[in-house]
Amino acid sequence: MHGASVKVCLEGAVFMALQHLHIGFDDTDSPKRGCTTYIAALLVEKLEKLGVVFTDYPNLVRLNPNVPWKTRGNGALCLRVKCDSKMVDEIKELVLTVVEENSDLTFRGTDPGVVFLSRARVPREVQNFAKDAITGIVNLKTALKLIRQFKAEAVGFKGGRGIIGGLAAIGETLRGDHTYEIIAYRKPENYGKERRIDKNSILEMDKATAPYTFNNVDYETGRVLITPRGPDPILFGIRGESPEIVKKAFEMVKPLEPVERWVIFRTNHGTDAHLKRVEKLSQLKPFHPVIARGMVTVNPRIVPRRHVIFTIGDQSASVDCAAYAPTGMLRKVASKLIVGDYVEVYGSVRPPSAGHPLTVNLEKLRILKLASKVVYQNPVCQQCGKRLKSMGKGKGFRCEKCSLRYPNLSKVAVKVKRDLDGGLYIVPPRSQRHLTKPLVRYGLEKRRTTEVKLIERWHHP
Repeated sequence: MHGASVKVCLEGAVFMALQHLHIGFDDTDSPKRGCTTYIAALLVEKLEKLGVVFTDYPNLVRLNPNVPWKTRGNGALCLRVKCDSKMVDEIKELVLTVVEENSDLTFRGTDPGVVFLSRARVPREVQNFAKDAITGIVNLKTALKLIRQFKAEAVGFKGGRGIIGGLAAIGETLRGDHTYEIIAYRKPENYGKERRIDKNSILEMDKATAPYTFNNVDYETGRVLITPRGPDPILFGIRGESPEIVKKAFEMVKPLEPVERWVIFRTNHGTDAHLKRVEKLSQLKPFHPVIARGMVTVNPRIVPRRHVIFTIGDQSASVDCAAYAPTGMLRKVASKLIVGDYVEVYGSVRPPSAGHPLTVNLEKLRILKLASKVVYQNPVCQQCGKRLKSMGKGKGFRCEKCSLRYPNLSKVAVKVKRDLDGGLYIVPPRSQRHLTKPLVRYGLEKRRTTEVKLIERWHHP
């Protein structure tokens, strides 16, 4: 029976079987303050002091980045532990206290939720719910139904919408592709102040650990990406392929202000987990991240603020695609497309609004097949080879050098070399979402993970 406590006697000794407990929580922060990962970091320290055993790194699960009611990064957290069954109530009380004390409950859009699931294996139905929360839209009613079905417990503050993310974080077990992030946190007295880190140490770290860490620096602009810009408690975060490499990178960075604590998370960052392929353009839904194919049916046009819009279509529907100015190279590539190009678009579906149809906001663009580009030119003189001049519409051509006239000739089609290559194009690092898989990760994906081994000192304190 799941969650049962069993005593086993062996040569006079008594052992207590440990109970598995998954703790998911979400929606604790606001644009003004707080961070759900910081609550996880606090709980790691407090739970270890209680004597629990962590069976995984804290899981940082980014959900669908397009939901209109998300908090900043739409990241939910799950802590997976084993503990004495007698401690479960104490653990739950501790978690709820820490969540309540560190959530921005005064902010209108913050509705924290906590979910506890006491069983070793996460049910397939809960895993499917997590996939839906990452790739689409789910609701609280469905979450509560699953919580009742599998005898989990949920506690919501205010509207309790965070219960959705809490359950989704439990359900996303990260058995497929995943990455790691080490996050360092500031002392409270430095919240809201400029973050102080030696930039040269970041550049050296990036070069020393590439390609096994990613999105540390945007070299096109020189902007450091490991430091957030808001008033949250994070000093910096480094993402990479293994706990060892992110810890090595962390040790190379030289902060110029005190670090209060740090933790290594296992996460779906940089995996494209949010993108879901649709077979037909008619299947596109607002707020869903998608991968879709189609042929360019309307040439790109530049709209105010230098955004590029083009239209693709298939037999079922057509849709606008937008490459915004901050997307850098992706915008330039999009502007060179022509009618007939066959492409694959990756991005979020923006709902229609006044003056704007349903639109895919591009994160990536793969050019599958380039159409031939043809221009029409005046023919050449059959005697001297010089390009002829038009004598007027429908009147033919004449040669200025030879004075010969060609009343029956027409313009000739000439195939022009395209200033564009097939392949995959991605927005620059500064514009990438948490979930967007960067180019350096292609070929480094993890296919299947059955067991997680925690390194020594994966957090402090």
